[in-house]
Amino acid sequence: MEFTAKQIAEMVGGRVEGDPEVKVSAFAKIEEGKQGALSFLSNPKYAHYLYQTQSSVVLVNDDLQTERAVQATLIRVKNAYEAVAHLLQLYEQMKPRKTGVSPMAFVEPTAQIGKDVYIGPFSYVGDGVSIGDGTRIMPNVTIYEGCRVGRRCLLHAGCVIGADGFGFAPGEQGYDKIPQIGIVVIEDDVEIGANTCVDRSTMGATVIHRGVKLDNLVQVAHNCEVGQNTVMSAQVGLAGSTKVGEWCMLGGQVGLAGHITIGNRVHIGAQSGVIGNVADGQTILGTPPMEPKAFFRSQAIFRRLPDMYRQMAQMQKEIDELKKQNSN
Repeated sequence: MEFTAKQIAEMVGGRVEGDPEVKVSAFAKIEEGKQGALSFLSNPKYAHYLYQTQSSVVLVNDDLQTERAVQATLIRVKNAYEAVAHLLQLYEQMKPRKTGVSPMAFVEPTAQIGKDVYIGPFSYVGDGVSIGDGTRIMPNVTIYEGCRVGRRCLLHAGCVIGADGFGFAPGEQGYDKIPQIGIVVIEDDVEIGANTCVDRSTMGATVIHRGVKLDNLVQVAHNCEVGQNTVMSAQVGLAGSTKVGEWCMLGGQVGLAGHITIGNRVHIGAQSGVIGNVADGQTILGTPPMEPKAFFRSQAIFRRLPDMYRQMAQMQKEIDELKKQNSN
């Protein structure tokens, strides 16, 4: 597929600076640009590539001030990142979509499969599973019995929906398994990354609400609930019975303790460990988590602790000498 700069500008509501008839047929990162490619610039750290790139067209923000001549044709838009995301969505929609069940997949006879669903090779869909219209299940996905997946969902390779939650009761001879008799419910427009696991509940349901996006290698334990439009980066882990609100953002390797509640629109920085409830609208970092200003002040002090310790030891020595002199 090939488009002119003018056509692209019309798609994203932009303004062309340069040749409106220059054509592009591919996407490329600005630092790897080549003739016939479309790139974008939104992060100021990459601004110097604008003068070096070989891309034919570059999407830039309206307020970008150029320092010298630019070889590429520019399309100025309100937000270059959003504009390129829109174009990539259009590109994805133009690609032919697979539907149907691969002959190398296995779907139990009691499973209910919606219209225009795709199930890739070596996937397994268990007894009583329900899958909504337009959902895509990529190779090697496993959906255990009784689970429900909504419409227009995307389950990437290797993810597991509905494996047993981690439930064991300590006894005299070891740990007795607690049967996990619940299910997983995944609502509409959810995307789940490769090798991510969403465990079935002990009773009731583990629920992933509409519009949630889970990255690769995320663990959602039994009886958790994740609110609408929440996103989680790679290696996030939720312990059992944790509830996460709507429109939250969790950075990579965040860990949430069990039986806690995270409010709506909460942002949690990467590698934070959260052991208690968090109110709506909070931004927190670290372990234990704290507000960003307090966290960065604490980190600055932490780096100085060795010097502070030596100073305190010296002060203590001087105090002891003064005490000794005063006692004589």
